[in-house]
Amino acid sequence: MVELDPLAHVPDPILHRAARMEDWVQERREARALRGGRRPAVIPYAGYGGDGWVRVLCRVLLVTPGEEQRALYENMRGWRTFTSISLSTAEVTVSSNGTTATVTADRGGVVDAVVPVSLEPGWREVTLTVPGSEPVQAPIFVVDPATRLGVVSDVDDTVMVTLLPRPMLAAWNAFVLDEHARRPVPGMAVLYDRVRRAHPTAPFIYLSTGAWNVAPALRRFLSRNLYPPGPLILTDWGPTHDRFFRSGQVHKRAQLRRLARDFPDVRWLLVGDDGQHDEAIYAAFAKEHPESVEAVAIRQLSPQEAVLAGGRKHTETDSPVAWHMAPNGGGLERSLREGGLPLD
Repeated sequence: MVELDPLAHVPDPILHRAARMEDWVQERREARALRGGRRPAVIPYAGYGGDGWVRVLCRVLLVTPGEEQRALYENMRGWRTFTSISLSTAEVTVSSNGTTATVTADRGGVVDAVVPVSLEPGWREVTLTVPGSEPVQAPIFVVDPATRLGVVSDVDDTVMVTLLPRPMLAAWNAFVLDEHARRPVPGMAVLYDRVRRAHPTAPFIYLSTGAWNVAPALRRFLSRNLYPPGPLILTDWGPTHDRFFRSGQVHKRAQLRRLARDFPDVRWLLVGDDGQHDEAIYAAFAKEHPESVEAVAIRQLSPQEAVLAGGRKHTETDSPVAWHMAPNGGGLERSLREGGLPLD
């Protein structure tokens, strides 16, 4: 008698009404674009990997034939990034070192998949292809098995100054602002560079609640302001199967747990600010996985920034790990040095 897999009979989750509406609109935009002669193109994002595997991140869009769509997309500003047409459930071929695997994009055209590929530690590349498109190279940071320290960094108000009321921040960053109008937080790039120099194999993960649509702008901002390169872990825009809008806190908590699982021997320096929920998220993670946290560094907002952010979100932290708080990167660097973190 053949034993059936019980998971094969688990029904797909019933989509929230907003998600069903989003899918209805997306299906019609896709169909119209395909009838108009557009074809798929892969927008690669930086991923990471370990011993024998890589996490591949990219997005599949429908583009006009003959356009250099990757460059065009990377130069888009603000709301224009949200008018691009993604291709849901597209099949993407991942190739590297003679290994080939096929992964499938989600409802928003985003691929976030683990592929069994063996690559040497450091920055490497995998090739991504969809039928009818030119292959593109996606950068992958492969963590050395001997690495014991990594950095997880928030973005808004941690590495870049926003100066906006918190309820308006997501909409403004997504639809209006481009990266040239954003200011880096003083001293943070220097702090990160000193961490990188002292720990050259350390991965830098930029964990944000921003949408994948703005990944190219965020990457340009980080590069222009001399932050160490590293994967951006963002979230899809819009509703989920069970709610009108996805939860940024749930996203961050889930990704921290994933990093602890992916790299059990790495201890993370968690960097955030006191204007959102970073303190509470990091405190909960430190209690849940104290073996995975080296220290927590919180950038304290200025009085003006705190007012715009809706006040400080200070969390009383009965934490098993060291906490460091300062208004800028220079203050955090001094505190971390005094706390014993090697930065030379």
